[in-house]
Amino acid sequence: MAVEQYMGTGRRKTSVARVRLVPGNGKFLINNVDIEEYFDFETLRTIAREPLEITETMGKFDVLVNVHGGGFTGQAGAIRHGIARALLEVDEDLRPTLKRAGHLTRDPRMKERKKYGRKKARKSPQFSKR
Repeated sequence: MAVEQYMGTGRRKTSVARVRLVPGNGKFLINNVDIEEYFDFETLRTIAREPLEITETMGKFDVLVNVHGGGFTGQAGAIRHGIARALLEVDEDLRPTLKRAGHLTRDPRMKERKKYGRKKARKSPQFSKR
C-alpha cells in the first residue's frame, strides 16, 4: 500500500530544500534531525513553519525535509518555499492565502559576483592621488 505524500522544492540564495508532506501528527524533521535541534534560533523555526500556520494545517502533516547549501537563514527560507509549494499539491484552494503572504514567490536576491580589479563585488582598492 502506497503512502500518500506531497512533494515541493524550495530555493533561497544557494540553499535547496526538498520537502515531503506525509499525513501524520505534525513531526518536523530536517535532514533526519528534529527542527528544535537543527535551528538554534526560534525565528528560523517560525520562518520554516509559517506556511503551515497560515493555512491552519499545523498538526495534519509530518514534514520531512532534505536541505543543503547556504546558511541557516537561507535554508529556513528554502524550507518555507518548499512547504508552500507542497501545500498547493494538497489543496489548490490554499493558493490565494499563500500568495498573499508571499510564500510562493522565489526570493531572487543572490550574492553579487566579484569583479576583476576590485576586492569584492563593489569594494575598490584605496585611491591615492600620488
